[in-house]
Amino acid sequence: MRYFNLFSNIVVTKGPTRILISDLQRNVSELYPLELYECLEELKRESVEDILNKYDEESQQFIQEYVDLLLEKEYGFITESSWDKKFPPISYEYDEPSILTEVFIDLSDVAVLKRIKMSVENLRIKHLVIYSQKKLAVRDFIEIDEVFTTSVLCGIEIYTPFHKEIDQLFINTLHKNTERIYQIVYYNCEKKAFKIKDEFRFRVYFVEEEVKISSCGKVDLKYFNTNLPKVSEALNYNSCLHKKIGIDRNGNIKNCPLMADHFGNINDSTLEEALMKPGFKKYWNITKDKIEVCKDCEFRYICTDCRAYTERTHQDNNGSDLSKPLKCGYDPYTGKWEAWSKNPLKQQALHFYTQQLKI
Repeated sequence: MRYFNLFSNIVVTKGPTRILISDLQRNVSELYPLELYECLEELKRESVEDILNKYDEESQQFIQEYVDLLLEKEYGFITESSWDKKFPPISYEYDEPSILTEVFIDLSDVAVLKRIKMSVENLRIKHLVIYSQKKLAVRDFIEIDEVFTTSVLCGIEIYTPFHKEIDQLFINTLHKNTERIYQIVYYNCEKKAFKIKDEFRFRVYFVEEEVKISSCGKVDLKYFNTNLPKVSEALNYNSCLHKKIGIDRNGNIKNCPLMADHFGNINDSTLEEALMKPGFKKYWNITKDKIEVCKDCEFRYICTDCRAYTERTHQDNNGSDLSKPLKCGYDPYTGKWEAWSKNPLKQQALHFYTQQLKI
């Protein structure tokens, strides 16, 4: 007798119309027909031969093709006589030693960074994301980087408008005089923005369209993450807000700069104080399995989430918003994507955010 064993790094997520198989070692996910899920469930309980003997010749051919596919994709392996018990299941517990992992700032003044430096150290924050409406000069980048010299901060990601001073020499200077910056995204670029000739320690992207802070929250295949840390976090916590903190342009401390609730102002409060206020962590434990529609979606464990922009249709008893993200155009019940802004069911929520000048 032959028994099929699914590798422990393979996650199978069932949706209404199909399944997603995620390989957490190769960091790839692929879609398959729903009937493969039923086949996998049978393979957990019975030998390949016992399953084949239950069906007619035509069905046997399909089942054997599925087994061959699973082996070809290296989703599992075959053992003889019994299942191999020497391969324990992988643990999906998520343990992050940092009290907070990321701070997102809608930056109006570099002085804000100096005010949060001690909090970054105390909370062991790893990543800083800066959105700037102002065009940043070389001295601005260097000043930002110098604030966190010898810091626990692992990296800084910056979004800023493109301007004509940016050239090869500009980028070379940043490369030589910064250490923490690992990614720069220039938006509002000219169509013929120059091409970087050399390899640098950080990544630089040039985007023609305007990137607004309100652009955040879009759900798209290109933003999905198939890796063990991200999937483990999504299984246990909210994939967007868990251990994140934001500061808007007015200095208000929030879960996200785009959300309405705030927990003090950075001019007279610390990140530590905001973190301890009632309600700050209310979304941290809301997984995709608790969010309407998302809980049925095959992409739910590799997807991003957004609590700032939602369809505003569901709340729990604590007033937490459990609605599907507004900027998701995927319908798991049909398996189709569409432009989210054209969906008539989203127009009421879209009107609300437009009136609030948040989108």
